[in-house]
Amino acid sequence: MGTDVRNRVKELRVERGWTQQQLADAVGVSRQSINSIERNRYVPSLPLALKFARVFGSTTEEIFELEERR
Repeated sequence: MGTDVRNRVKELRVERGWTQQQLADAVGVSRQSINSIERNRYVPSLPLALKFARVFGSTTEEIFELEERR
């Protein structure tokens, strides 16, 4: 049993009409990093998760969620 982190990054980005590049520029990472995060291939560091929260005007808990694996 392990833990996965699911996120709403793509949903929040699309709601705002932003491209992956615009979001990448806003949080200071590459467009490829945004793509990997949106596809749940990469879990961002805490500082990066906090940047997402600031950019989206949300809490980290509204963006990222722990899911238990069985």
